Amino acid sequence: MIKDTYHRTHDYLRISLTDVCNLRCFYCMPEEDYDFTPESRLMQVDEITRIARTFVDMGVTKIRLTGGEPLARKDAAEILKQLSDLPVTLTMTTNATLLHRYMDILEGCGVRSLNISLDTLKPEKFLWITRRKQFRLAMDNIHEAVRRGFHVKINAVIMKGLNDNELLDFVSWTRDYPVHVRFIEFMPFNGNRWTSNQVFTWKEMLEVIATEFPYEHLQKEPHDTAKKYRVPGHKGTFAVISTMSAPFCSGCNRMRLTADGKMKNCLFSRGETDLLSALRNGEDLEFLIRSNILQKARGLGGQMGEDFKKLDGEKIDNRSMISIGG
Repeated sequence: MIKDTYHRTHDYLRISLTDVCNLRCFYCMPEEDYDFTPESRLMQVDEITRIARTFVDMGVTKIRLTGGEPLARKDAAEILKQLSDLPVTLTMTTNATLLHRYMDILEGCGVRSLNISLDTLKPEKFLWITRRKQFRLAMDNIHEAVRRGFHVKINAVIMKGLNDNELLDFVSWTRDYPVHVRFIEFMPFNGNRWTSNQVFTWKEMLEVIATEFPYEHLQKEPHDTAKKYRVPGHKGTFAVISTMSAPFCSGCNRMRLTADGKMKNCLFSRGETDLLSALRNGEDLEFLIRSNILQKARGLGGQMGEDFKKLDGEKIDNRSMISIGG
């Protein structure tokens, strides 16, 4: 097992396939004309599989593919097929705009759960946030995924003055539709111009939701990042990921591998370990992985204090969200 100095077992690996995305969400990408990683510096299909197999041999039981947009990578299908041979639960985070091309492949590879990024239910606001006119395509693909029986989680980053007025609309969606909406507090990354007054907190969200919907708490599972709730009678659920106002680091079991093969032991960690170069040089990956995990901070990469309102986003030393891979 992969354990850190705080006795946390790490059995969940998130692999970014690419930093390329066909949307341009401002909180994720610093600029419209982003300098994407050259293909020669990306992990190739067999390299992804070999590194993933090392993690699995060390105790990883779940792998999530992320991006950028993972389905924007031209060899995404081959990556899915190779990783599906590993004894893990395989999942994916996507913006759903390319999902119609890969639904059969995902089913064939045993993927049954999808996290889909969708920050608004309004077409005009979707265009403003993503800078692309893809709302109807995304929604059609979400509906088709649900129809096919995928467990669909909707990830919505909630920001004051942007989409906090849609909380009730999202919860209403769960009445007749078995989607699982997860409201995410706005987090700081390089270039996303984060300020604390944009954060709409977990408790503020629940206060708004309670004005219209009576809700009940759902049982927390080990390593949950989300506080989960259900409105009685609704087919779906909602949850809040309270990274800023109520962190959940004590139960963290996650590791991240960027598209260029760097291992991060936390979403906010400064340090990275270059596993791709090590693989190409024939070095011992297991030793490097364990060394990286032993450097993991108690919480939030060691970069944030207990009160996020005192945090200066410009002083966060990290990559942009799209470069990390979520």
